[in-house]
Amino acid sequence: MNRKLKLWELNRLSTEDFKAQEKFPIILILDNIRSLNNIGSFFRTADAFNVQKIYLCGITAQPPHREIQKTALGATESVEWEYVEDVNGLVERLKDQNVRICSIEQAEKTTLLNELTLDSKETYALVFGNEVEGVNQLVIDRSDEIIEVPQFGTKHSLNVSVCAGVVLWEFVRLRKG
Repeated sequence: MNRKLKLWELNRLSTEDFKAQEKFPIILILDNIRSLNNIGSFFRTADAFNVQKIYLCGITAQPPHREIQKTALGATESVEWEYVEDVNGLVERLKDQNVRICSIEQAEKTTLLNELTLDSKETYALVFGNEVEGVNQLVIDRSDEIIEVPQFGTKHSLNVSVCAGVVLWEFVRLRKG
């Protein structure tokens, strides 16, 4: 028999311990994300994968908000975040800090997620765009890499927060490996 663990047996970090621990050198940029539930899911996933920071840009709503909290489950308190209205200015600033900009998008020339290689010395910013329009073309033009998640069904997109979970898992797997 394989007994399911109780919540208190999971040995979760406190918010203070989480904030103090070394983070994976991964930054999330959410540009014009409309759904408050998606935003909350990004926070929860960022906590799970121990990312450095989330930048909320454009129309992306900011905590505290009841609908964000519903899916974030408190991760807005553990994950560092900042609102920056202009995503293009943010991308330029991060590039000046030698952060590699990776847009998660379908484009003419992409790197498939399963073919990705990472430099262990680099910090990566992953840009996720609007649920309908995707990543802003100006951001794509300034990106160091365009990463595409391979898909095999009739739909040609994933929910943006689901996509983030898939992409973050692969980034963390490659960094730990």
